[in-house]
Amino acid sequence: MTLLLALALISAVITFGMSFVVYKLAMRYRLYPKIRARDVHTRPTPRLGGVAMFLGILVAFGVSWLLSSQFGVLTLIFSDQGPILAILGASLLIVVLGVVDDIWDLDWMTKLAGQFVAAGLVAWLGVQIYSLPIGGLTVGSPVMSIIITLFAIVLVMNAINFIDGLDGLVAGVALIANGTFLVYTYLLQREISPQNYFSLAGVIAAILVGACAGFLPLNWHPAKMFMGDAGALLIGLLMATSAISVTGTINPQDLLTLGRSSLVPAFIPIILPFAVLIIPLLDFGLAVIRRLRAGKSPFSADRKHLHHRLLDMGHTHLHAVLIFYAWTAVLSIGCLLFFFDPYWMAIVFVAIGLVVCTAFTLAPLSRRKANEAVAELAPAGSREAAETARFDQLDAASEGASASPTPLTEETR
Repeated sequence: MTLLLALALISAVITFGMSFVVYKLAMRYRLYPKIRARDVHTRPTPRLGGVAMFLGILVAFGVSWLLSSQFGVLTLIFSDQGPILAILGASLLIVVLGVVDDIWDLDWMTKLAGQFVAAGLVAWLGVQIYSLPIGGLTVGSPVMSIIITLFAIVLVMNAINFIDGLDGLVAGVALIANGTFLVYTYLLQREISPQNYFSLAGVIAAILVGACAGFLPLNWHPAKMFMGDAGALLIGLLMATSAISVTGTINPQDLLTLGRSSLVPAFIPIILPFAVLIIPLLDFGLAVIRRLRAGKSPFSADRKHLHHRLLDMGHTHLHAVLIFYAWTAVLSIGCLLFFFDPYWMAIVFVAIGLVVCTAFTLAPLSRRKANEAVAELAPAGSREAAETARFDQLDAASEGASASPTPLTEETR
């Protein structure tokens, strides 16, 4: 674990330093787009944070490759360099595509085609889903394996990209999710192969944790720089690749022979990736359904994502981000706890966590109802009664009419 944490630290330091360099260059040469109607921020902000993250990830992979000759535990990972080169090549392609889109705004078909090319590179030369830990289910053919892997990677990339709408949101969610996944891959590898605690999934997760941690200081509200499509798609690509490298290669029988009292650990390799991605996947699914019902492209932009709805409910920017963090932590950590006996601890943690998260998520609605009740019971003409206009359009019209003697005309009616 010490070596994994060292790789995360290297990724964080390089990302943090390069974020300042990229920010200075972007501001100097005005490499930022105009503010759009759906944006939450109010001043032009560079969207090139993904470049800094990629450089941090690239350096961390380079260091791990150099250390593979000194540390035998890394030898197995870098003995076959095909997957590593495929992952880095796909990452470079995604970053270039994202930067071009962040500056010149590509159409959605071009972006989607580029995503499939990057996912195809990983699936063809690197990582594939060969089996699923559900009763020993295996994929029927190599072609089917590639197709499933392609769609899984593209789905995760877009799910992560869809929630990238608030300062620090994606970086923090990915930090929590990948931190949990890092712990899981380490514990899993230690159980299955006590002589070697390292895996490709663990290395990817550790480096991605570092990149998110290094970028978050510049992305915290109010953000100096956004990660843009380059960063969000990069995170999605690496998260999907990390999950597939575990889910697609582990033999569920390995877990069933560890003396566990239940089948639960055998399903964690497929449950945990969904748990850490449940919020992005939910937002993605709702957005696609919403846009298709409106007769629009599923990739058309709007201001109805989950984070926008939290703001509309009355949450502050910080509260909305922290709520996303809390939901991600409860679901991912709760799922991880099922790896340990007894399972009741995991059940209690998830149950309490869901109740608390729900209460905080719906808190503005309760405050709103209380304010409405106070305002509606206040005497007419009082300051409290005037506050009713915030909650009731008819009261607002009444207050406006009483405050202004101007008669209604055809233009104002």
